[in-house]
Amino acid sequence: MLNAMPAENSGPWRAGFVTSGRLGGAVVRNRARRRLREIVRRHQHELRQGVWFVIIARHEAATASYDALEDEWLRLARRASILL
Repeated sequence: MLNAMPAENSGPWRAGFVTSGRLGGAVVRNRARRRLREIVRRHQHELRQGVWFVIIARHEAATASYDALEDEWLRLARRASILL
């Protein structure tokens, strides 16, 4: 899930990552968060300025492949209009 909010005069974009305990143990949650952070980092030059967004990892994120996570993030980012 991706929630985005425009932030006037805030400079660059900001991202938050939420992985609840329902996702799994600490190792599983940290792995999901690291993967999501890397996906955002790889696409950082495509993101609009002045947008704050939060990515909430769902249960499927724990077992999804990196490519599946990236495809889903790109789909959600396009839908939220945060990509250039």
